[in-house]
Amino acid sequence: MRFGTLGEWLAWQEALHPKSIDLGLDRVRAVRRRLGVRGPAPVTITVAGTNGKGSSVAYLAAILRAQGYRVGSYTSPHLLRYNERICIDGQPVGDAVICQSFDAIDHARGDITLSFFEFGTLAALDIFGAERVDVQVLEVGLGGRLDAVNIVDADVVLLTSIGLDHQDWLGSSRDAIGLEKAGVMRRGRPAVIADAEPPASVLHHARGLAVDLKVLGRDFSSVETACGWTWRGSAGALEDLPLPALGGAHQLRNASGALEALELLRRRPVSEAAIRRGLADAALDGRFQVIPGDVPLVLDVAHNVQAVAILAQQLRQRFPGRRVAAVFALMRDKDLLGVVAQMKDLVSAWYLPRLPVARAAAPETLRDALRSSGVDRVEWEFDQVSDAVAAACGAAATGDPVVVFGSFFLVAEYLAQRPVLPR
Repeated sequence: MRFGTLGEWLAWQEALHPKSIDLGLDRVRAVRRRLGVRGPAPVTITVAGTNGKGSSVAYLAAILRAQGYRVGSYTSPHLLRYNERICIDGQPVGDAVICQSFDAIDHARGDITLSFFEFGTLAALDIFGAERVDVQVLEVGLGGRLDAVNIVDADVVLLTSIGLDHQDWLGSSRDAIGLEKAGVMRRGRPAVIADAEPPASVLHHARGLAVDLKVLGRDFSSVETACGWTWRGSAGALEDLPLPALGGAHQLRNASGALEALELLRRRPVSEAAIRRGLADAALDGRFQVIPGDVPLVLDVAHNVQAVAILAQQLRQRFPGRRVAAVFALMRDKDLLGVVAQMKDLVSAWYLPRLPVARAAAPETLRDALRSSGVDRVEWEFDQVSDAVAAACGAAATGDPVVVFGSFFLVAEYLAQRPVLPR
C-alpha cells in the first residue's frame, strides 16, 4: 500500500492531479472499468441541484434505512472528517476501509491521474459494491453532466432548486446551469425537480430523453398544517406528516422532492411508517443548526445568493424582532455583494475571521465589500473562528442570535474548535 494512513492518502490526492476541478468522465470511467464492480449493482438515486442536495440525501437515506434497506450515501464536502462523505446505514465508514479502496484504485489507474473528488467517488462506489448495499444515494459534487458521479446510470434522479453558483464552471444563467445539472438524467428513466420554476432547459432536456419528469407545484406539493404537513404526490397523498427534523420552511420543498423520488423508485418501495420515521430521524450538521443558549448560535453553510436569502428568511421567522450578529466568511469565487445584500438589513454587527484556506476571501476584502454596501459595524482582526464567535456572543444581548454562515470551511472550523462559549 502506498500510504498507511487516510491523512497521507488525502494529502497525496490533493497534489496528484494538476487541476483541483477537471470536469469530464473519460478518465474516471476508464479507472472504474479497470477496477471492476464488486457485488450486484444497487439501486441508484442521484441528487443534483444548487441548494438542498445534502438535506435531500439525508431524507432519502433516513427513510430508506427506516424501511430496512441497507443504504450507502455519498456526499460532499465534509465538515469534520473525510469519512462523513461515505456512509453506510448512516455511519461513516472507517479509515481502513477507505484506505483499502484507495489502494485498489491507485493500482487500477496506472498512469491516469484523478482529482481528489474523483478518487472519493470511485472509493464510494467500490465500497458500496463490496458492502452490497441495496440502495446508493449519490450527491453530485459540481454540475452534473461532467461530474464523476455521472458515470453511474441513476434509476431515479432528484434535482433540487436551481440557482446561480459556480458560474465560472457551469454558465452564467439558470438555463445554462440547469442544463448541466439535468445531464444526470437517463433516457426513459424517471426524474424529479423540486423547483417550482424550473429552467426551460431542464424541461426541454427531459422531453428529449422521454423522461417522466415530476415538477414541484405541478405534480407534487406540500402544505404545512396545524398538525404537521401534507404531501400530495403524483400517485397519492400523505397527511399529518411530522415536520422535517431539519429546520426551515424550505425543508418542506426538499422533503417533498425526496418523497416524490421514492414514489418513483418502484424497485425499493417504502411504507408510510418508514416515511414518518425517516423524516423525524434525518440529521445534517450545518443546515440551520441551532445551538441553544442565552445567546442562540445558528450554524449554516449557505454560501450563494439563493441559499442566503432562505437563511435570512429563517432567521426572521425564528427570531422575530431580535438583533442578529453574523460571523461571516466566503470563498473568493462567490457573489460577495449579492450575499451581503441578502443579509445587510438583518445583521447589526459583522465579525470576520481569517480562514486557513487558500480560496477564502481575506477579511479585509470582506470588510471593504461590507462597507461599500453601507455596513458600518464590522470587526475583522480574528485569527481563529472561535475568537470571532466568542466576541459576537459576548457583545450580544440575551436572546439575540449569532449566525455563523457563508462557507462550509467556516462552519467546519467552528465545529472542530467548539470552545466553551461565554455565558
